[in-house]
Amino acid sequence: MLVLEISSIIDCIQIDAPRLKSFGFRGNINIPSLSKAPFLVKLSLVNTSTIVQIIGKYLFKYFEFCPALEHLHLDCGSIQFLAAGSGDIAANLSSPLNYLKCLCLSHIYLDELVELSPSLCLIRSSPYLQDIQMKIDYVALNELLFPVPDDVVNEIPSSFSDVTFSHLRSVKFEGITGKKPEMEIVKLLLAKSPMLVRMLIQPNKENGSVETRLKVLTEITKFPRASPKAAVVYNIGV
Repeated sequence: MLVLEISSIIDCIQIDAPRLKSFGFRGNINIPSLSKAPFLVKLSLVNTSTIVQIIGKYLFKYFEFCPALEHLHLDCGSIQFLAAGSGDIAANLSSPLNYLKCLCLSHIYLDELVELSPSLCLIRSSPYLQDIQMKIDYVALNELLFPVPDDVVNEIPSSFSDVTFSHLRSVKFEGITGKKPEMEIVKLLLAKSPMLVRMLIQPNKENGSVETRLKVLTEITKFPRASPKAAVVYNIGV
């Protein structure tokens, strides 16, 4: 296991560890290169910098170097690596993550196109996922940099038309406010996961009334479920 925390801002660091199985990183680095760590099983990239701006589609190929990944944790900074200047929600990684079992996305803004698109890309490119965890942060509409257009949200179901999450058993959403991108993902996973056992939904209690949370709950209960055993636990709070 290797854990790095770098406070200074540097452009790149090369991880040269052919036998490394677990790597966790926190810091202000643009591109942590993993091309010489091919046997990583667990990867956590928590980038505290807001300066990360990648132009082009280089990082759609980023996980080619980690074909054995089973656990992946990204936050809002690191997931923007995958945006790569593209808003194509139907995009796929160049090499699917065929061993990925657990995907954790924390402090992400699903109303931002540069975070929604790579989030969907990762989910679509991980056919053997068993567990998805998403912690969603709230941002006011007037503070969005690249808001997701309605037509893009409407494309989400069709962009997964040929996808089934045959191994997905557990899903957790934290911080849901009932915005359309969030609800489309909840609906998608319920409809496409025949082996789902439990979906836990924790709404954002600071940015929404009890009435709003009840409305969200009512809508979710109407979503079709591919799994007859799927239990949706919605912690409405007070």
